[in-house]
Amino acid sequence: MPGNEDGWEDSSGWDERDWGDGGLASGPGGGREAAPPVPVVAVVGRPNVGKSTLVNRILGSRQAVVQDTPGVTRDRVAYDATWRGRAFTLVDTGGWEPSPGSEAGQASRALAEQVTAQAQLAVAAADAVLFVVDVTVGITDSDDAVAAVLRRSGKPVVVAANKVDDMPGEPAAAALWALGLGEPWPVSALHGRGSGDLLDAVLAALPEAPADTQPGTGGPRRVALIGRPNVGKSSLLNKLAGQERVLVDAVAGTTRDPVDELIELGGISWRFVDTAGIRRRVSHTQGADFYAALRTSGALERAEVAVVLVDASEPLAEQDLRIVSTVIEAGRALVIAYNKWDLVDEDRRLRLDKEIDRQLHTARWAPRVNISAATGRHLDRLVPALQAALAGWETRVPTGRLNSWLTGLVAATPPPVRGGRQPKILFATQAGLRPPHFVLFTTGFLEASYRRFIERRLREEFGFEGSPVRVSMRLRAKAQRRPASRGGRAGRTGRRQER
Repeated sequence: MPGNEDGWEDSSGWDERDWGDGGLASGPGGGREAAPPVPVVAVVGRPNVGKSTLVNRILGSRQAVVQDTPGVTRDRVAYDATWRGRAFTLVDTGGWEPSPGSEAGQASRALAEQVTAQAQLAVAAADAVLFVVDVTVGITDSDDAVAAVLRRSGKPVVVAANKVDDMPGEPAAAALWALGLGEPWPVSALHGRGSGDLLDAVLAALPEAPADTQPGTGGPRRVALIGRPNVGKSSLLNKLAGQERVLVDAVAGTTRDPVDELIELGGISWRFVDTAGIRRRVSHTQGADFYAALRTSGALERAEVAVVLVDASEPLAEQDLRIVSTVIEAGRALVIAYNKWDLVDEDRRLRLDKEIDRQLHTARWAPRVNISAATGRHLDRLVPALQAALAGWETRVPTGRLNSWLTGLVAATPPPVRGGRQPKILFATQAGLRPPHFVLFTTGFLEASYRRFIERRLREEFGFEGSPVRVSMRLRAKAQRRPASRGGRAGRTGRRQER
């Protein structure tokens, strides 16, 4: 295939590497092998003792949201970790308050109770527990209550005496023997001091696990649940999972960290990822909301298909349109789910159809499902929509068929004249999948309107339901005339003079 050295100019930032099919496994569910199970470590403790900071220290990167405010982490969030060649799953949990204070409001107490329930579920599902205590405060009534629950659980417990930043602080860690959970391990999650010894103790408490292997591209298809706050993402995940997997509250912004859950639907395993609600542009957020928005962006990049949830009972907002555009720009397969359909009457349905035609014209190709996460209505339609979107995302058109179709299209509707000349499309090829990417080799620049016209006709001919389609150009460079040889001219002149 001709490259830049053969007289072609790339006008769209396209790179030779885009000819591959991408790094994801091929086929919906085909050739995707699940990784062997690994032991699970639950990280628990009362609020603001440094659990998420310690999780980030173990992971070696800032993946958990951390802020100097109690209650930032709420759901149980799983991360893949390794130490000394052994793989395990680290589950970060919210602050465990066995008895939420009466001074808090009723809504705050209800939320704290849900956070505590999620921490208890994490302990029940774990193979070992990492109990984090703040040595600068000492043992509190909450620590005693949590320790009593952990003793009754029968799970191996490793006590992390956190915030021991230097040698003089180590004697304070000895006071944690009173918890009755074994030897406390002094550690500084912020500076990393003592983290190696702590992890050695964690590995010793775990059952035998398979050696760490290189992560493959197999496993269930990854589905990201994206949308504004309070559109029902967490409710949908709970309904699909059949359990209270994540917290649901009327207060917007309850979810902070992306939460993964393996769910079997339609006989197929899917990994759904609940994300934090996107309020506004990341650059306009701050604090925990800023990091939550970054985690949501990362979850979208790791996903294969995104389900954008829209509140059907309310008019389409600018943020809804921006989220859809974000998914398209990320190149992910797209399904739009209109949630809270049980609250929509006939008049609202007519208005919603008009809003979709007027405002979502750039994503008319996305499958649409009308659901109710609260009642479970029409959730069975979600799997066919996901499968259709992934099939369109992975569609390849043979080069011969593509060029045969393109020849007829250009003959019927040639490109518009530009600068007094009409550009010609010499041939085309599909340069990549996930999403489909087509490259047109041309003699001149094609207007954006004509490229959109080609994309629209590509969809009419080949489908690509639920998938963005990218169309770019490669321009043929103008041939440069070679200057005539001076020696030749001089020789001819000399012969004429001699005659």
